[in-house]
Amino acid sequence: MTPIKDTPEEWEVTATTTPFRGKKTSVRTDDVVMPDGSVVTRDYQVHPGSVAVLALDEEDRVLVLRQYRHPVRHKLWEIPAGLLDVPGENPLSAAVRELYEEAHVKADDWRVLTDVFPTPGGCDEAVRIFLARGLAEAEGARFEVAEEEADMELARVPLAELARGVLAGELHNTCLVVGVLSALAARSGDGLDALRPADAPWPARPFTA
Repeated sequence: MTPIKDTPEEWEVTATTTPFRGKKTSVRTDDVVMPDGSVVTRDYQVHPGSVAVLALDEEDRVLVLRQYRHPVRHKLWEIPAGLLDVPGENPLSAAVRELYEEAHVKADDWRVLTDVFPTPGGCDEAVRIFLARGLAEAEGARFEVAEEEADMELARVPLAELARGVLAGELHNTCLVVGVLSALAARSGDGLDALRPADAPWPARPFTA
């Protein structure tokens, strides 16, 4: 039986073009050789990668924010997240930055909760979701927000209540859904302290220490 484990693999690409380049992402078109020898065209978004933070406080509440997302025409409840803006950037450093910028919060216990490809059929984005505990208000002035972030709402919601909302179809953000259910799964298994360390390797987005 084939082990139930994702493995890297790369099929032959005979031609590549980039018909669109945006500010942060682009669209690539590859001609890919299939196992039967045929060649098919695949279009996909090229993405720098992202990090997200499930920040869990001492009362078992998760720090969440509500933000407008224009492509889906919804205001979504989410966990703090952001792009890996610098090639090779340490994902933990990016996660610490996002938690500070979006919530003005710091944490003294960081672990890797899970790694996901949110939409592998149409985008090469990889996301690392961290668990952050030992929360406290960050020092200094708050980060100045703009655009959609200027309208954000912040809240702390019990983990169990978020799980109920996920299963009821009331919450839809990928990182929130995966983060909440992963935290519950980890807790019911070997426990949150058994999660991977915050600097665990991430082959999808290699980084410097």
